[in-house]
Amino acid sequence: MLKNFLGNFSHDIGIDLGTANTLVYVRGRGIVINEPSVVAINTRTRQILAIGEDAKKMVGKTPANIVANRPLVDGVVSDFEITEQMLKYFIEKVHKESFAIFPRPRVVIGIPSGVTEVERRAVEDAATNAGARQAFLIEEPMAAAIGANLPIHEAAGSMVVDIGGGTSEVAVISLGGIVASRSIRIAGDELTEDIVNFAKEEFNLQVGERTAERIKIAIGSAAAMSQTLEAPIRGRDMITGLPKEMIINSTQVRKALSKSVRAIVEAIRHTIEETPPELVADIMDQGITLAGGGALLKGLDKLIAQQTKMPVVVADDPLISVARGTGLVLEDIDTLRDVLVSTQYENMPR
Repeated sequence: MLKNFLGNFSHDIGIDLGTANTLVYVRGRGIVINEPSVVAINTRTRQILAIGEDAKKMVGKTPANIVANRPLVDGVVSDFEITEQMLKYFIEKVHKESFAIFPRPRVVIGIPSGVTEVERRAVEDAATNAGARQAFLIEEPMAAAIGANLPIHEAAGSMVVDIGGGTSEVAVISLGGIVASRSIRIAGDELTEDIVNFAKEEFNLQVGERTAERIKIAIGSAAAMSQTLEAPIRGRDMITGLPKEMIINSTQVRKALSKSVRAIVEAIRHTIEETPPELVADIMDQGITLAGGGALLKGLDKLIAQQTKMPVVVADDPLISVARGTGLVLEDIDTLRDVLVSTQYENMPR
């Protein structure tokens, strides 16, 4: 009863709880938070020092007793307590300017389609312990499809590929349900790691994660481009131990990324093979929709179109597709309740 009363003063929120970034959609207001899923902790006292943007600035720059890490690995909760604290921080941040002293919002959270029952329960419990009076879960490819305005309730096939930080989700959706899907733990983080390993093997250069990510965004590509781009890459020479700067070009970066990109394309092809022929015909008309940060990798849409013989479109603002999808479900939860994953809180009174 008290939770329901406090809920009247709370904002219902949709959360894209990503491995790399967490986005928060507030009902009636849109996306209000987009921060890294990073928490800085003092390992001696277990005290949380910073969350989000402030914590990311500390990555690779902290003393031994302070660790800046991600509580989610490959899209699932790896540290329950820290995930709970991070969710609590975002819920309180949303309600900072409201009259809610003890916010108790309804929350819709995106989860990877391949998670186990235990992993699913961990997300639910983290959300309710963080202050949610009800936690609803939705599979990320479904949320991405809703966020990309695909006709998910029609008797026609819609195909979405959501490439996040920890997982790549491929799904064919028809009549409000997922007909065929595949989830692989190769996505943005793996692409960044590929560049770190390439610099180590080719140049004997040890570079940080943030440097590799910057290179990936600046000159990374999945297919050959009309011109070769270059960028400086700085790190530590593994032979001398001294600082070193080199120039890396887009052809070298494409070579570094090729194995992971190939795995994502294979996941798409396997999903198409498992899809009923009638729905494949629909997808040939409508095309494959790319969402998530990985959709911004240069030339990825062209490569997928080449390999699948189907048109490929990148969703408008693909970084926020999942968060926007969770928000649209919140805006019309009674109509869209059937797209939610069954949870222990689903039948509780609103």
